[in-house]
Amino acid sequence: MTEEPSPAEAYIDDMVRRRGYVLEYHKLMAEADFEVLAAANGLVDAAYLKPRLLDRQTKELLFILSLTVMRASKEHIQSHMRVALEIGLTPAQLLEAIEIALPEAGVVAFQWGLEAWAEVVEAPLLEPTPEPLDPRIPTP
Repeated sequence: MTEEPSPAEAYIDDMVRRRGYVLEYHKLMAEADFEVLAAANGLVDAAYLKPRLLDRQTKELLFILSLTVMRASKEHIQSHMRVALEIGLTPAQLLEAIEIALPEAGVVAFQWGLEAWAEVVEAPLLEPTPEPLDPRIPTP
């Protein structure tokens, strides 16, 4: 006979079903302060998960952009990237969303998002062809 999950366990399982991911802080808060987790998740549900005017793909792109600009944890950014890919967005669409960070948040924020994206999509690197240094160009 299997035990029924606790309300917190059932809640975390439901979060995974609805969002497509669960973060470490969700797991910690489910155990440490379930009431606050449920309250915070209500806001996320209203703004992000509940069908409204923006479709889920658009919301994922906005989340990826905003998390990149905020330099959120790579795990958090990547969780939204994985969901975005699962719901039909392409790696190129994710990259375009991250590129929007360049004019407003700068290169450092963009590079953070780019690094997260490259790991998720396993983007190849184009390595330079080694050539001898031009002796006419001073080296630093």
